[in-house]
Amino acid sequence: MSEALKKEIARKMGVDDLVARDGWGAVSSRNCGRVVQVAIGMAEDSLSKQAL
Repeated sequence: MSEALKKEIARKMGVDDLVARDGWGAVSSRNCGRVVQVAIGMAEDSLSKQAL
C-alpha cells in the first residue's frame, strides 16, 4: 500500500495529525487494522467498477 493512500485513509479516519506528529507507531493496532480494511474496501470497489 502506498504511503499516499495510507495518509489519505488516515485523514478520512481523523488520525492524520497523530501520524504526522508521532508516526504510524503511535496509531493503535485497531486503527491500523481499520486502515487495512478501508484499503481493501476501496480496492474491491475499484475492481467491481472495472467489471462493469
